[in-house]
Amino acid sequence: MKNYFTSESVSEGHPDKLCDQISDAILDAYLEQDPNARVACETVASKNFVLVTGEISSSAKVDCEKQVRRILNKVGYKDANTGIDPNNCEIIIKLSKQSIDIARGVDNDLEMGAGDQGMMFGYAVDETDTYMPYSIQLAHDLVHMASRLRKTGAFKYAQPDMKSQVTMNYTNPKNPHISTILMSVQHDEDYNQEEFETFIKENIMIPVAKNHGLNTDFKVLINPTGKFVIGGPLGDVGLTGRKIIVDSYGGHARHGGGAFSGKDPSKVDRSAAYMARYAAKNMVAAGLASKIEVQISYAIGKPDPLSIFIECFGTNKVPMDIIYKALNENFSFKVKNIIDILDLTKPIYFRTAKYGHFGKKEFTWEKLDKLRELKKYLK
Repeated sequence: MKNYFTSESVSEGHPDKLCDQISDAILDAYLEQDPNARVACETVASKNFVLVTGEISSSAKVDCEKQVRRILNKVGYKDANTGIDPNNCEIIIKLSKQSIDIARGVDNDLEMGAGDQGMMFGYAVDETDTYMPYSIQLAHDLVHMASRLRKTGAFKYAQPDMKSQVTMNYTNPKNPHISTILMSVQHDEDYNQEEFETFIKENIMIPVAKNHGLNTDFKVLINPTGKFVIGGPLGDVGLTGRKIIVDSYGGHARHGGGAFSGKDPSKVDRSAAYMARYAAKNMVAAGLASKIEVQISYAIGKPDPLSIFIECFGTNKVPMDIIYKALNENFSFKVKNIIDILDLTKPIYFRTAKYGHFGKKEFTWEKLDKLRELKKYLK
């Protein structure tokens, strides 16, 4: 029986990703002035219209409308007829202060508590050098490369809204290969379809596959409906936090349901998910298992997790009690410790809001600084 797995990604011009970037840009603007800002910022983007709403408690003064227009321009939309007009679209800002009931548990004098209840997952696998699954890593790389080429002018006719989808054949798990690559790329009304599709295959799909040492004889699908002119918020309403599987592991790991973007690190939906990835990645890189998923759960206002669960999918090289011992002795999931260890009060979040939150070496939760300690558990 053949074994296939598919993941998708979206470009920075996708309407949902546009909203994620706006929410995280506003978060960063608050953190630049006030590292202790409490931010839960949600964005909606529709036909030449953006709404920013949510709860923010901070001493900082931020021009949110300016941030919205800056991001729309940065992404590359220019016209309300193809996506959104950055300089003339309607923008409404509706922000209120954080609930005092939430603040009571988070900002208490004794110890910082979790900003909400919930469960979070972290995951790592040793099939790529980023410790991410092939299908999601390839999907990210495809839209990232396409967006870079569009911005340089090399990718003719392309507009900002793009999606990718990669199907991997895992029938032989020791030798996975690409089965299908699908890309949907927004384009000018007046374009050369054959030239456009040839460029995507020859200058995006094949180079990305080769970069990972994978096969190039995959099935190709490009704009399956035959046309993709209307895109961005003009084509679909965008919302913050609607691409949680794109943001995480492409479906390879479970997900607790909480989105990342627009949330300060007191919200464990974000910070604990980053810590779980940090732990899983280091343990896999140290050789304790080939694949690890870590689940953590919290109660609002409580500093310590209620539970920690580890799944190695039968790939562990040492007994599971040793895996738990390694995690408990080397990683702290206390809310304040997560923020301190990963240095999460800095304005770093806009960079997370496109092409995934994991697998990028620039982020603290991707550092491999526990290997020496963890390899001791192999003895």
